[in-house]
Amino acid sequence: MRNLGPAADVFYGRAGITSAAQLRDLGPDEGYYQALKAGGRPHFIGYYVLVMGLQGRPWNDCQGKEKAALKLRFEAIKARLTPQEMGRSKIEAELDKLGVVKRD
Repeated sequence: MRNLGPAADVFYGRAGITSAAQLRDLGPDEGYYQALKAGGRPHFIGYYVLVMGLQGRPWNDCQGKEKAALKLRFEAIKARLTPQEMGRSKIEAELDKLGVVKRD
């Protein structure tokens, strides 16, 4: 798939997602969520690269209002995860809410 390479294979492979067809069937939000639940680390660029790739667009085509809207979707996906699924302890998650822990 356009924009995705070997690192994406590992990222999605942990969740048992091994083909572009699976990602298309799941859609970008669910596919990314499943990869995070399987231990992937959240990164906004990785998310919007997936969205652009599924649309057959270059990764750097995402800008302006579209990018802002995707950032909201990305944050919503992360919000579905428990602190443990995010690889953080509960205290780290609480500190993050206060702005003490750097956000990805």
